[in-house]
Amino acid sequence: MAALNLLFIGDIVGKPGLDLVQTWLPSLIQKYKADLVIANGENASDGKGCTEKEGKILFDLGVNIITGGNHTWDKHQSQEYLKKEQKALRPLNYPKGTYGNGHFVVETKKGKVGVINLQGRTFMASIDCPFRTADWILAKLKSETNMIFIDFHAEATAEKLAMISYLDGKISALVGTHTHIQTADERIFPNGTGYITDVGMTGPYESVIGMKTQAAINRFIYQTPQKYETAENDVHLSGIFFKIDTETGKTVELERIIFPDFTKKV
Repeated sequence: MAALNLLFIGDIVGKPGLDLVQTWLPSLIQKYKADLVIANGENASDGKGCTEKEGKILFDLGVNIITGGNHTWDKHQSQEYLKKEQKALRPLNYPKGTYGNGHFVVETKKGKVGVINLQGRTFMASIDCPFRTADWILAKLKSETNMIFIDFHAEATAEKLAMISYLDGKISALVGTHTHIQTADERIFPNGTGYITDVGMTGPYESVIGMKTQAAINRFIYQTPQKYETAENDVHLSGIFFKIDTETGKTVELERIIFPDFTKKV
């Protein structure tokens, strides 16, 4: 069986996350013999967006595609970056006319792979329907490749589970991003689609999902805006590995990654 090895790195948060990726991604690519590397970079620029600076760092490290989410728009520099970098994606189901790409077909040594970025609507912005958007783009991509990967940037577990149930057998793998909390439910669905509800965060875990804890606490107590500052300590890399059959487009193996492991001392 010919197989494509896909490595996905979960939400990279600021300099701490980027520094850890720079340190460990090359060895992870080697360990998993990765043919395709995708990373969610919507928080790479100090927690808000991904500018050309962070994009260059990730692409130079061997990342092939950078996916985004609701924070992609938080810096005007990252918005400008989307206009010219086709491999830095934003969710496809933003309204028609929004600049940037929501999908990209990447050439690998094992064949073409369609990469799609979608965003959920539950507890998030009222954008276009991700389910109908998935139908539309899959109809286009199926003529090019049967290996298709989706980063579904969504808040609600129910919406992510509904999406994987809707798309099982139609795509190779779907990962959830956005909550920055890794879930332990990685599995292959009955029709061959690999899945995890949330890949987790690559960044500082001595924090509130990457933000300095006191500012986050104040925001909840006083219900007023607080200055966002990226935390710094206890940095971990979260990700997931998929082995995909190039003929059928189905996931045949997957492995959740957290490094350093919380239960072990390195």
